[in-house]
Amino acid sequence: MISPLLTDLYQLTMAYGYWALNMHERESVFHLIFRNQPFQSNYSVACGLGTVIDFIQQWHIPAEDLQYLQGLSAPDGSPLFSIAFLDYLAALRLTIDLDAILEGTVVFPQEPLVQVRGPLLQCQLLESTLLNSINFQTLIATKAARVCQAAGGDAVIEFGLRRAQGPDGALSASRAAFIGGCTATSNVLAGKNYGIPVSGTHAHSWVTAFSDELAAFSAYADVMPHQCVLLVDTYDTLQGVKNAITVGQQLKKKGGVLRAIRLDSGDMAALSIAARDLLDAAGFYETQIIASNSLDETIIQQLKEKGAKISIWGVGTQLVTAYDHPALDGVYKLSALRDEENNWVYKLKLSEEQVKISNPGIHQVRRYWRNKQPVMDVMYDLEMDIVSKPDVVSVDQPHLEMQLPVFDEFTDLLQPIFRQGQLVHPVESMQAMQERAKRQVHPFINQPESAGYPVGLESHLYQLKKELMANVG
Repeated sequence: MISPLLTDLYQLTMAYGYWALNMHERESVFHLIFRNQPFQSNYSVACGLGTVIDFIQQWHIPAEDLQYLQGLSAPDGSPLFSIAFLDYLAALRLTIDLDAILEGTVVFPQEPLVQVRGPLLQCQLLESTLLNSINFQTLIATKAARVCQAAGGDAVIEFGLRRAQGPDGALSASRAAFIGGCTATSNVLAGKNYGIPVSGTHAHSWVTAFSDELAAFSAYADVMPHQCVLLVDTYDTLQGVKNAITVGQQLKKKGGVLRAIRLDSGDMAALSIAARDLLDAAGFYETQIIASNSLDETIIQQLKEKGAKISIWGVGTQLVTAYDHPALDGVYKLSALRDEENNWVYKLKLSEEQVKISNPGIHQVRRYWRNKQPVMDVMYDLEMDIVSKPDVVSVDQPHLEMQLPVFDEFTDLLQPIFRQGQLVHPVESMQAMQERAKRQVHPFINQPESAGYPVGLESHLYQLKKELMANVG
């Protein structure tokens, strides 16, 4: 269970202010978006909604958390929060509506991944935890999809537990990496919690615990005759392959099988080619070669171009830490608020940076398809609706009118997940999310990363934004 105190203090002070000013029940709409593609990619993969669902279903502030809040004080020593406010929090249960783009869906900057609608105080209190869950897991799922794309259909195992950013970072990364396309994880707890297949070999310490490598391999084969994967680079890699073959021949006689060898250092291309030759010459055609050692999509692509004979890729640090782009720049912005007469007042945040100007309104994202391929996404306001062939303005270049391509169907991406705090969307399997990601990433595999996918604002929403930009402040 994630405590509601996994939040920034200012969420609670703002909630206190809304309550003190009797604004807390006013209906509001917030959107969670990200501003830029990570990894210079031409797509991202939405992820983290399952964690959000669990958080919202279990949301309540227990007595021990309220006691902690009661002990907080302002600089002058007075209580930071009143007892009456804490009593309100103690009785509070969420009644929000939440719509979201389903996990495994390809998404783009400025599109709302999540829309939260409900009492202002409740929506505000969800911000930090939603951003924490969606930002990180979307980042890792995107990285995993890119790694799997580079692997070209080979299996990719997530090996990142030991280098992940703490226990929760490890679990969240394993979950997101599977949705992004990894076939298995080394993280046993992630396997238990999420139903992800687990996979692993032995470490160098197993080999060095014995008198020599051959003895270590023989002992491991005796213990794991049907799951024998041998790490061959503790001493001399090619001699390690030969020792693995010797043990593999012993296994065959006993009905076991040498499933794979693993390379973890050295010239992976040259060593894998030489290892494949040795294995094939000895009749071990089915024995696979696993590679690890600081792999990412770039290194995998380079190894494939060199003709490496690797069939399984173990990817750890670079994946679970999103090493080359360590954070997604997701934000959570108020876009509409009921006034005292119960009319919607649309809100936006201005900035000197175009990318940081938020979009007002109550949004939906419509994806247009042609021959099952996505051709354009258009954001529109639910209060304004949208015509069958809308006029569109680029979300990246606000003065650029866009031509809606020829399409044969469309899909509205934001789906109802919660209504009045109750879950209304069926819980999906991890496999279903992964299959969606594979299917949706496929059209982008052969596109240059510089080729941007068209995303626009429906023209009436754009005009509203222009008017607000001219008048707010």
